[in-house]
Amino acid sequence: MQGSQGYCLEDLETGMVEQFSKTVTEADIVLYAGLTGDTNPLHLDQDYAETTMFKGRIAHGMLTAGFVSTVLGTRLPGPGAIYVDQSLSFKRPVRIGDTVTARVEIKSVDRESRRVVFETVCLVGGKTVLEGEATLMVASRQQQTAAAE
Repeated sequence: MQGSQGYCLEDLETGMVEQFSKTVTEADIVLYAGLTGDTNPLHLDQDYAETTMFKGRIAHGMLTAGFVSTVLGTRLPGPGAIYVDQSLSFKRPVRIGDTVTARVEIKSVDRESRRVVFETVCLVGGKTVLEGEATLMVASRQQQTAAAE
């Protein structure tokens, strides 16, 4: 059962899946560059980007990875979960206008350590653009109840 604090550890099972989709815009890339300071011309300068192996501008890889964080922080396991670890492998570029679908699936739940391992993937048009694995710490129902009091 998911509440304002997200799923409780007891409610999580191997195989649970959740996702989030977002179409990447020019504004997303410019705002991400301004927020992070990553002004690599590959992301911002079309003339420069055309001279690269990508033959045009691409979105920041970490912008794409942020969509995984969206799923984990808002849907599964949701609010209250704590990111512990994330591995990432970038497979294909994401471009302005691409709709990215971030998908997470629970691989394992360790109730003793309160650690949940997720397979993480981002897709564009059914093709993998990012894959990895995330580990999050999730509170038990008792811990969430105590925190709410």
